[in-house]
Amino acid sequence: MKNYRDYYFKKAKKENYPARSVYKLKEMDKKFQIFNKAKKVLDLGAAPGSWTKYAKQRIGNKGIIVAIDLNPLQIPISHGIIFHQCDILNRDEDFIGLMEDHMPFDVVMSDMAPKTTGIKITDQTRSLELAENAFDIACNFLKKNGIFLVKIFNGPDVSHFMARVKKYFKKVKMYKPKSSRSESKEIFILGINKK
Repeated sequence: MKNYRDYYFKKAKKENYPARSVYKLKEMDKKFQIFNKAKKVLDLGAAPGSWTKYAKQRIGNKGIIVAIDLNPLQIPISHGIIFHQCDILNRDEDFIGLMEDHMPFDVVMSDMAPKTTGIKITDQTRSLELAENAFDIACNFLKKNGIFLVKIFNGPDVSHFMARVKKYFKKVKMYKPKSSRSESKEIFILGINKK
């Protein structure tokens, strides 16, 4: 693997983001205007908190970010950020209550990734399961014309997953940000304008 302390890693530390993943989101936001009209954002797999922090900056003080993860956030939980610690695959009653209290969301985004095993097909299958869970949540809690953004490991099932997303969104894009490591199998699928 290439030197982990690369350009984006150092840039994130300098700009007080807990992870380099923020630059993937920034790049996609610049290209697709993800947060332009957003006031309510659901961030699945939010820890350590770079996406939550960036989204909050973009939507401003009147907006709300609901952040969900198994692990705690490493950013200050400021006004307008609601954090709930839970497993997205085994959603608890508090999770459902939180969704119902704040729905519909303008954006549902997921940077969730499985613990990798190094076995390609296993990692892809686990990534697909997380993406499908994020998609199900988006189908239930995203508003009409809302935006869905999800990370998935590229593999043979991605085309089937994209076909499912296309049934619910007017436009669907597949994108690999420049700030993704070249050796990474991650790609992002963007559903624009929920039907």
